[in-house]
Amino acid sequence: MFYPAPEGGSNRKRNMDVKSRNYLLMNRQALEKDIKTSYIMDRMISDEVLTLQEEERVKQQNTQKERAAMLINIILTKDNNSYRSFYNALLHEGYRDLAALLQDGIPAVSSGNRKSSMDGMTSYVKTVLCEGGVPQRPVVFVTRPKLVDAIKKKLYCLGSDPGWVTVYGMAGCGKTVLTAEALRDHQLLEDYFPGGVHWISVGKQDKAGLLIKLQNLCSRLEHDLTLSQRSPLNIEEAKDRLRLLMLRKYPRSLLVLDDIWDSWVLKAFDNQCQVLITSRDRSVTDAVAGNKFEVHVESGLAHEKGLEILSLFVNMKISELPEQANSLVRECKGSPLVISLIGALLRDFPSRWEYYLRQLQNKQFKRIRKSSSYDYEALDEAMSISVEQLNDNYKDYYRDLSILPKDVKVPTKVLCILWDMETEEVEDILQEFVNKSLLFCDRNGKSFHYYLHDLQLDFLTEKNRNQLQELHRNIVNQYKKYYKLKMPVPSQEDCMYWYNFLAYHMAGANMQQELRDLMFSLDWIKAKTELVGPAHLIHEYVEYSSVLDQKDSTVRENFQEFLSLNGHLLGRQPFPDIIQLGLCQPETSEVYQQAKLHAQRETGTFYLEWMNKKSLKNLYRLVVRPHRDAVYHACFSKDRQRIASCGADKTLQQSACRGVSQLSRELAISQPVTW
Repeated sequence: MFYPAPEGGSNRKRNMDVKSRNYLLMNRQALEKDIKTSYIMDRMISDEVLTLQEEERVKQQNTQKERAAMLINIILTKDNNSYRSFYNALLHEGYRDLAALLQDGIPAVSSGNRKSSMDGMTSYVKTVLCEGGVPQRPVVFVTRPKLVDAIKKKLYCLGSDPGWVTVYGMAGCGKTVLTAEALRDHQLLEDYFPGGVHWISVGKQDKAGLLIKLQNLCSRLEHDLTLSQRSPLNIEEAKDRLRLLMLRKYPRSLLVLDDIWDSWVLKAFDNQCQVLITSRDRSVTDAVAGNKFEVHVESGLAHEKGLEILSLFVNMKISELPEQANSLVRECKGSPLVISLIGALLRDFPSRWEYYLRQLQNKQFKRIRKSSSYDYEALDEAMSISVEQLNDNYKDYYRDLSILPKDVKVPTKVLCILWDMETEEVEDILQEFVNKSLLFCDRNGKSFHYYLHDLQLDFLTEKNRNQLQELHRNIVNQYKKYYKLKMPVPSQEDCMYWYNFLAYHMAGANMQQELRDLMFSLDWIKAKTELVGPAHLIHEYVEYSSVLDQKDSTVRENFQEFLSLNGHLLGRQPFPDIIQLGLCQPETSEVYQQAKLHAQRETGTFYLEWMNKKSLKNLYRLVVRPHRDAVYHACFSKDRQRIASCGADKTLQQSACRGVSQLSRELAISQPVTW
């Protein structure tokens, strides 16, 4: 049985009951031998019965036994609240055998005031939650009122009817903390769950493990029955026992199942009662009956909340945090788990701000490790356990997502091409990832787009680093297999993805020749610039220059210069003829060579070629503001510094011509032309 947490904080100096002191002294040898103090102290600090200075005194001891002895000495100087907090911490941290040694020494709960000085909770709420095994707040806690209220509203929706509320989200997003916080509400418990709250941490279990969980729960619920019953021998017997207990002894109570992984586990608790579960898998309740409600816990904390957590860990005001704090919070991608791990590390090593920022930036997740109130001591552990629970076939599909670009929502069709599957098959696979909070889905009408949280993508990239080149190569080969010599057209769902990221995948695969063939193709340039303009292409020439410049940089520079100088034309409508623009490049340019080949192959199309380009010193400084339609007439001024033109758009334009002193009179146009 759990007992109310302390009501007066560590400043209350009443002596501990003699009986309680005696139980501590009698059992201190067993306690000193077995307990690890770190998690115990975290919980006692959250109860405000232990100070940070006292925690530091314990940590300064050399051995585990010495640290345990120092902690017990400190508790012996305190009051009844400290004894209760220590007892509850032992229960929560898995020392049930040691807690049993202290149970008969637990001091009675004083009626006192209903309000707690610590956080405004009533004594009634504390008693209900402690008896029900609800986790205490973590050592550092910041409020997220919108999500807490959302959970409460779903619990209200249950009314008095049997049903399920699922709080789901990715690893480390705060599901357990938020769920426990929602239950710290006097009116909610008194009006809707007068039978109490019964919390059980389930986790990943096989049948034997689940039976033990059920046996422990039944034992807890039967604690004050006159005749104790033997433990259930199998899951079915345990399910029947639990159903009768909930129906007869605890009507209108709430059963909380924390960290559910498998739907078959829920069937053991499907006994027509009210159940609140936390899970990474949204679909776990599909196998059970009753009313169902959901609360999705978003993966990211607001930036200010992240700074608040760091400030509480290091005991500084937000305004006093070092300059690395903002960068650290950004690198944590809003994950409460990551921010808490970093905060706990900085509390112990306050000079390591730059070091931990560098580890995050370099994706060194294994080095970010710290005992904390979360179930996982390191970020890589929290993420990998979700992936490891996938079927082997699904693990391969999930690995393929390692090469997705950051902050990009990928249409289903792209993954259909990658996996060579029908849309329905692909959506079924992706829904499995979405259900397990390993992927996010944006539903825009009939079209589904999928994306990874930044931390998930960072984790996948790091985990599969040695396979990334092959994964990039695979998606490029699948694209070539699907489209052959064709190119995507705007009406296709996947069109924009390939125009934006095909070069990225080729560069990632180090497919030098394929990337050159793509980026030095006027057909590709025309299709892409017509859709997104020239800026992205110019960026790619710079980004992938090391791959494109196999022997020298001349060809890349030709195309980059062509796009830079003609960008003002390529962003206009109607879209200009890119072959004609290419024919205006110097004859030594690869752009000109390709344009000439295209022009020679075209039939029924009229192109103009500039015959005296060789006589110009600086062709590229010709400044032109083109007409929006065909040009009918153009002529140069006598000083050859200006050009006047008129055309189908019914405008007369005058343009400056700088740096072309060698411009030949042969260029003077005195007859209608089509440009």
